[in-house]
Amino acid sequence: MKNIVIKQILTIFLCLAAWLAQAAEIEGVKITASARVGDAGPELVLNGAGLRTRVVFKVYVSALYLQQKRTAPDAIFSDTGPKRMALHLLREITADQLFGALNDGLKANHTPEQLAKMEPQTREFEGIFKKTPTAKSGDVILLDYLPGTGTGTRVTVNGDAKGVIAGADFYTALLRILLGDKPAEAGLKKALLGS
Repeated sequence: MKNIVIKQILTIFLCLAAWLAQAAEIEGVKITASARVGDAGPELVLNGAGLRTRVVFKVYVSALYLQQKRTAPDAIFSDTGPKRMALHLLREITADQLFGALNDGLKANHTPEQLAKMEPQTREFEGIFKKTPTAKSGDVILLDYLPGTGTGTRVTVNGDAKGVIAGADFYTALLRILLGDKPAEAGLKKALLGS
């Protein structure tokens, strides 16, 4: 009898722990309360998550993870620690469509001089996406910032690392697409900032 009670208590505890670990569910996508960008990296906390739509289509659910919660874009841009932007796709999208949308966001939030300076990194980023011509609904794209020598923006698709683009400035440029003065979607910016 004692073993049965212990098992029941353990089961309740495990269910509660699983429930607490799930921070939110958006459009059927379970968003965890924390993430790690590497085995040895610090645990990051969910800053915010939201839905990206385009016209009437639901494109992806995005989640932003930081070392500590921040509500101001400038504080996020100046944070030199590891970060993660997770994109959970809700529809099939080609590499050209995804990169085109990202490129439009870069252009909307940067001067021509800034764009010219990061052109080699942007081309490298495009090359990474071209390796996967089509992403499907249910695919997960992770954009991780790994600080330190020889690291930068790591792109992972469904757990498969596709490449790393050097430089902290490029990751900040990607964040500006969703959190900049001219974000891809104002509602998503607000959600990612935890508002």
